[in-house]
Amino acid sequence: MKLIVGLGNPGKEYERTRHNAGFLFLDFLHETWDLEPFQPTPKWKGSVSAGMHAGEKVMLIKPETFMNRSGESVAAIMSFFKIAVSDVIVIHDDLDIASGAFKIGSGSGAAGHNGVSDLIEKLGTKDFTRIRIGVGRPPENVPAESFVLSPFSDEELVALRETFTEILKNLE
Repeated sequence: MKLIVGLGNPGKEYERTRHNAGFLFLDFLHETWDLEPFQPTPKWKGSVSAGMHAGEKVMLIKPETFMNRSGESVAAIMSFFKIAVSDVIVIHDDLDIASGAFKIGSGSGAAGHNGVSDLIEKLGTKDFTRIRIGVGRPPENVPAESFVLSPFSDEELVALRETFTEILKNLE
């Protein structure tokens, strides 16, 4: 089974924000792969969708613990289902990658991303696959924290969907 984790913050006020690029990707994946609807699952502190894709069971999870405590949710679900870290894919926003670009890798540090930092701490390893979605740098005089919590424009969301299509080609 593959566990695909989208990082973000729960709540309507965060739905379209840059920090929720991981949640937005899971919505795209859910729709594209025609998986079960997301269901709040208190046991794993997140909303979960599951199904089959390309002959393999996949589970999508959006932790509802807020970004900085994402590891709680992921560690709980990995433990329950005995999921190996090699079967975990984490998707999140990245300020150091240009908007519209992405990078896939594993084994790297958190690079200042608090959600990834918490995952590394709670899982005891950094050897999971990461898909870093570029959101670009904030404009001058805009703090990074404010920028990642600001919403994407409609035009940016269209471009983001194109990026998601490219990411999906790499996943499959």
